[in-house]
Amino acid sequence: MWTSEMTIMMWDGVKETLFMTLLSTLFGYILGVPMGIALAVTDRNGIKPNAVVYKVLDVIANVVRSIPFLILLILLMPLTKLIVGRSYGTAATVVPLTIAAAPFIGRMIESSINEVDHGVIEAAQSMGASTMTIIIKVLLVEARTSILVGVTIALGTILGYSAMAGIVGGGGLGDIAMRYGYYRYEKEIMFVAVVLLVVLVQIFQTLGMKMSVKLDRRKR
Repeated sequence: MWTSEMTIMMWDGVKETLFMTLLSTLFGYILGVPMGIALAVTDRNGIKPNAVVYKVLDVIANVVRSIPFLILLILLMPLTKLIVGRSYGTAATVVPLTIAAAPFIGRMIESSINEVDHGVIEAAQSMGASTMTIIIKVLLVEARTSILVGVTIALGTILGYSAMAGIVGGGGLGDIAMRYGYYRYEKEIMFVAVVLLVVLVQIFQTLGMKMSVKLDRRKR
């Protein structure tokens, strides 16, 4: 039977999942946004083409993204222990989540910037705008709606990664689903954990799309 202890456990799982997802997304954007901007700017069609810089960043992004998250989680355990002090738990999971998210976010930022109308960029260049001014006041501003949609996608993806971390004691709803639903065959707990994960993704999706629609209207 469902007990109050299970309810508390699920609530704690939701809080841990939100902690991992939101913090990893924040750090992922801190690392990913500069990477995405650099990829877009140094591309052969960018405002400052640089084949060497682009190739290095391109290889880093492709290599990290090609490694399955569970394997990356294990590979990064020494680094995680060095940074956090241990290789398991909710706080420790933020490290591999951030590293897995950064290249993914970087690619989305690159794609969003590449969608900006070249006419707007050329107009800014003709007025003598510096590279940094074009990046901040043209590229990022014009791409803001697409970037916000990307945030929604990133949140859902990182939330899924956080659930996978439960296999190695990462905490959150994924950990609860594994420890109770899988190892102890308590299917109702696994079901509730899965439902809560789906609900969280839907909340992120709904909020993100509403905000992107509002920004798009202001842009017009």
